[in-house]
Amino acid sequence: MEKGCYVKDIGTTSEARGLFVVSEATQSQSRNGPYWRLVLADASGHLEAKIWHPLSADYADIPVGSLVWVEGRAATFRDTMQLTVGKMRFLDEEECRSVNHATLMPASPFPLDDMLAELEGIARQEFVHAPWRKLVRSVLGDAELRAAFRVCPAAKTIHHAYVGGLLEHSLSVVKLCRQLADHYPELDRQTLLAGALFHDLGKIREFSGGLANDYTDEGRLLGHLMLGVEILEPFLARSGLETDLQRHLKHLVLSHHGELVFGAVREPHSPEAMALHLADNLDAKMAQCRNLFADMGGSANAWTPWQKTLGKAVYRAPQTPGAEPSPRKKKPRGESLSLLDCPQKN
Repeated sequence: MEKGCYVKDIGTTSEARGLFVVSEATQSQSRNGPYWRLVLADASGHLEAKIWHPLSADYADIPVGSLVWVEGRAATFRDTMQLTVGKMRFLDEEECRSVNHATLMPASPFPLDDMLAELEGIARQEFVHAPWRKLVRSVLGDAELRAAFRVCPAAKTIHHAYVGGLLEHSLSVVKLCRQLADHYPELDRQTLLAGALFHDLGKIREFSGGLANDYTDEGRLLGHLMLGVEILEPFLARSGLETDLQRHLKHLVLSHHGELVFGAVREPHSPEAMALHLADNLDAKMAQCRNLFADMGGSANAWTPWQKTLGKAVYRAPQTPGAEPSPRKKKPRGESLSLLDCPQKN
């Protein structure tokens, strides 16, 4: 089945006709009657959509993960692009089987296997203490964990929210922490890097993955910090790692959100925990800025819309002439994804 338009191609006052996956669906009430608020997604991004009354009455339920053909008109509302749905229908089973899921699932722009190989190469260089080396090898060598870690998103919507996002984010945080350890030699380098490698490991159980990526029940009830420690426990028990180092690693995982109000189980209480929190926060914020600027495309506007997660609009500053960002190797154009690469959890 043809895809139609992509989210990234929908502009202000433009008509939109295309195939999308419903990533969020909630029913609300306006002065004119009940309406549906949807988030429609494809490989290029996501877009808020509204089905107003009386059309909204045609849909008793809109399950998250549904594949839908949508026709509507886009407009800007409070600095945010929004689609008013004029027609929407659910794809039948035969149509769903004919869909190329690579058009609907956003994925890291960097080759997954290359990132995993780079991460393992760093681990071989850095973890010289035998128990640390045994722990890292056993976790990364576990077939089930490795497969999930390779494709898991790092978030539902905020940053690295795509196939391979967790791997991309973890690799970036590990590389940042290496630089911090070079600059501050008083840091326990191997503990910091182990914390960087495993800080978000619990996300493989926090998120379902797949087309309808969402929080799992245990993700909602426990969160990825607690789940990460739970995943590590049996590997730690077999590693021979000193008790104090095990405790410190758990603290890094449980404190990396920095503040209790942001989900940390404990605030960072060691220099390594502080360094990990700052590296993690920096990488997440830079990823958000990249996404915001990409969404702006070639717009002459220097400011992004207001971002609730950042508490501000972001300024896209003019760049110094001749300055270019460091190149990163992206995956070849046309590389596709299979749902077999993207396990879903209930």
